[in-house]
Amino acid sequence: MTSPSFKPSLNPLLPVELETIKAKMLPPVAQKKMQGWIRSRHLVCSGHFFVFETVDYSAVERFTECVTVLGGTLISVEPIDKIWMGGHRQVILYQAKASLHTPCHDLRHYWVKYGSFRTRFDGRESIS
Repeated sequence: MTSPSFKPSLNPLLPVELETIKAKMLPPVAQKKMQGWIRSRHLVCSGHFFVFETVDYSAVERFTECVTVLGGTLISVEPIDKIWMGGHRQVILYQAKASLHTPCHDLRHYWVKYGSFRTRFDGRESIS
């Protein structure tokens, strides 16, 4: 039974709002995704700033969501280069920069242990 004062919402944005709320991930999941990007050398750290490089724009969107869930802010997303994939195809390399200045996570310590100073797309010669 509904009360007489109950009126259904006619807000056309309501399904979108529910969809975005449902799409939010939990902080432990976001931290695990970022740890995976650190290990795969897609994500490097400099202070409280994180630089993420990928050729997949949907990964940039997932990175943005992870940073937001962990309390950070996306600073910029820029196409920085075109790289060859195989002999016949070029793809765009995206670089996303974010600020993550929250004392409750240990991503910086994780990066010190498992990360690198260069991303996998860095054109410089690796030091062996």
